[in-house]
Amino acid sequence: MYPDILLYIDGTWTRSANGASGKVLNPATGAVLGTVAHADIADLDRALEAVEKGFRTWRRISAYDRYKMMRKAADLLRERADDVARLMTLEQGKPLADSHAEVLRGADTIDWFAEEGRRAYGKIVPSRAEHVQQYVVKEPVGPVAAFTPWNFPINQAVRKVSAALACGCSVILKGPEETPASCAALVQAFYDAGVPAGVVNLVFGVPAMITEYLIPHPTIRKISFTGSTVVGKHLASLAGRHMKRVTMELGGHSPVLVFDDADLPSAIDILVSRKFRNAGQTCTSPSRLLVQDGLYDRFVDAFVTAAEEVKVGDGLEPGIEMGPLANSRRLDAMEAYVADAVGKGARLRTGGKRIGNAGYFFAPTVLTEVPITARIMNEEPFGPVLPILRFSSYDEAMAEANRLAYGLTAYAYTRSARIAADIARDIESGMVSINHQGLGMIEVPFGGVKDSGYGSEGGSEAMDDYLVNKVVTLNIL
Repeated sequence: MYPDILLYIDGTWTRSANGASGKVLNPATGAVLGTVAHADIADLDRALEAVEKGFRTWRRISAYDRYKMMRKAADLLRERADDVARLMTLEQGKPLADSHAEVLRGADTIDWFAEEGRRAYGKIVPSRAEHVQQYVVKEPVGPVAAFTPWNFPINQAVRKVSAALACGCSVILKGPEETPASCAALVQAFYDAGVPAGVVNLVFGVPAMITEYLIPHPTIRKISFTGSTVVGKHLASLAGRHMKRVTMELGGHSPVLVFDDADLPSAIDILVSRKFRNAGQTCTSPSRLLVQDGLYDRFVDAFVTAAEEVKVGDGLEPGIEMGPLANSRRLDAMEAYVADAVGKGARLRTGGKRIGNAGYFFAPTVLTEVPITARIMNEEPFGPVLPILRFSSYDEAMAEANRLAYGLTAYAYTRSARIAADIARDIESGMVSINHQGLGMIEVPFGGVKDSGYGSEGGSEAMDDYLVNKVVTLNIL
């Protein structure tokens, strides 16, 4: 059963003030699952009043007591993992095993930030003068507005909410209208764990209206956004005009450099899995494969064969490895990328078309001989379509890897320690993984450079922008 999703404001689940709502669709069938309430200005005003009240309460609760409530929320999320995972697959489409893993990782994320919150220490600074004490204390910056996408409805939200709560901040979470039940389940876990009313609030609705109203509002002191670069730049400029702290986790176009000496079977296994995970709708998804001449033909043949073996279907069915795209717009985008590339001379090696007539399924797709002018070489595809290019020299590969303004993730495969060290030094990316898929663990920073944003949503660095360093200097009379 899929519930109708309400707003959560000041400790109460509620319909919108004007009764507005939207439909939630199952991307595997196109059928309506239920509805989600859409907030209007009156709802946002109530949320802002609640989050300010919640901040006054939460900041005065000790880090140890906040830790206990957060750990309880994590345990509740684990207990409910089966039910939450099913809701996530219904509304988002990913295989049930992937949804289940996302819920459990979300619980681990809450635990990790709860622990870090107990260790957000200040420091003593030795004074130049006798009888003067100087110390730095870390204080919560204030109420947070967090904006999260539909592709990982718990993973993206839980990082923002957990970092805020661990630091003593309250939060208004603007969840994704396509996948609202997952976010609602996360918020319910915090509520059931005893987090006071007003500390966590959840709204849905028209994204432009909500962001344009919340970001400039004087109650909000910190913004965290995950989404496209175009939208992120607009929101960052809006926040800048009002002197708000901002974390931006934006789009990517991840290059993969595969050298002649790479372990071919290992590279194929990892890259096929990572590319078609979540139907390619992942900001860290490999999206431009660059393969050296000596390995190119064997790599392409092996990758195409493996892509054709990916089992695509409804994520609730056993053995499914790739579910549908999120909506019909993503289908249209994939068809447009393929048509543009082929029209400019690319060779379609497999896939390239919709699967069936029900739902939003698109075949795993591989393109070769793709010109640099093709759209897919310059725009984040965010889907199961992958161009594979060849290169001859290290410098040629690095020039292509760094050509775009994106800089979120990059990958490389080589047995050479020297080449690996050179890649780590030369590539313009916030995250680099060599010979494995080692990104996304909560204990390490998560963020990009250039047009892929700034700030971190992982590691202890994720807490920096939720805390203010206050200097106290005291002359002991």
